[in-house]
Amino acid sequence: MERTLPRTKSSPSIQLRTAVFGSVLLLILAFAAPPPGFSQAPPKEVEWVQVIEDDLGIKVATDKLEAVVPKKKNKQWMTGIEKQSFLDKTTGFRDVGDGLMVVDWLMEAGSDEAYGDQILASQSTPGIGRYLWHTNETDPAGKARAIALHGSTYRKRMVEGPQLCPWMKPVQPEVIRGKDFVAVKTSYHYEFAAPGRRTGSRWTQLVVFPRGERYFVLMDKIDSVNDSDEMFLRNDTPGCIRHERGDTFSEMYLSYLGGPRGLRLSSSEFFTPFPPDTKFHYRRDPNKTPEHFIRAYHLRDKATGKDGPWLAGMTLEPSVVYEAWCAQWPGNFLVMIEEVHGRPVKAGESFSAAHIVGYFESIDEMHKVYDRYKGHTALTADPSGWRLVK
Repeated sequence: MERTLPRTKSSPSIQLRTAVFGSVLLLILAFAAPPPGFSQAPPKEVEWVQVIEDDLGIKVATDKLEAVVPKKKNKQWMTGIEKQSFLDKTTGFRDVGDGLMVVDWLMEAGSDEAYGDQILASQSTPGIGRYLWHTNETDPAGKARAIALHGSTYRKRMVEGPQLCPWMKPVQPEVIRGKDFVAVKTSYHYEFAAPGRRTGSRWTQLVVFPRGERYFVLMDKIDSVNDSDEMFLRNDTPGCIRHERGDTFSEMYLSYLGGPRGLRLSSSEFFTPFPPDTKFHYRRDPNKTPEHFIRAYHLRDKATGKDGPWLAGMTLEPSVVYEAWCAQWPGNFLVMIEEVHGRPVKAGESFSAAHIVGYFESIDEMHKVYDRYKGHTALTADPSGWRLVK
């Protein structure tokens, strides 16, 4: 007798799982092999830089940094990088001074005694008389102030002004974009001159922000309309430090003093005011040109006291540094003045200096970056790329 097996009925849950599995399999097969001639678009690359411009300045925000190049006086000075706008995205620290790589007068060696009163009598030269008054040797009060702020060893005077950082009129910098960098270029003609000198020398500052780096590259250049036996440009490299007994920085590093390994100074060295030519002073004439010219301070969190990164300024050709000092002025102001060139100049000639300014985790890292770029004095940039020039 023939027997037939009874049919079994699958449960609803099994039917549902089977249907879902079949649908997923069809989707996988559909996307695994795109039809002929079809190319799937690659994922869109995240933009690595933003440039935001307004009436006050140009903000550059890269993948590693933020900085503002001023167009009009806002927080502090007009040149260089605006006060406390330089942000290290890796650590969250910012600069703690009044700006970075700010520029002053065009100057030369010598005394203003013979004509200081002429400048003071003129009301049409803001900024030019200010420094001459400091150094005027016939004015006892001015001379005393000059010694406290600028030292008594070397006399200096203005060639052209005004002092750019506080007195410069609004500017319109040029933004230059490349594949892996953004640059900002600013130029200005000096408006006033010492007696017997012409006006109109041009200062140009070019700042390049490379992709993926915690530093920027900068050049200051002068195209002179005057002759001088010893002309130099004064700036702050990397910038001054505002502090209350070392609350914003724990130590300073000067590669060009103290021997081959440089000099490390506790912030306690700067608790008491002193003139620039009494301690930590460098002048090219009596010294052997150092291998590296690095000035850096170790940032400190005011709230916690913990150390952050180093903020360093490097002048890439040590021989262009004419004079440099760190001096604690009265109050909470530690100045880091640097003067570049200090050599004979004829009208129509130019001189420049190139620098790197940024955040570093160690002194060794600073020196490695320095060696990568060492020996350059000029900088160029166009949409095809940026280049350091010897």
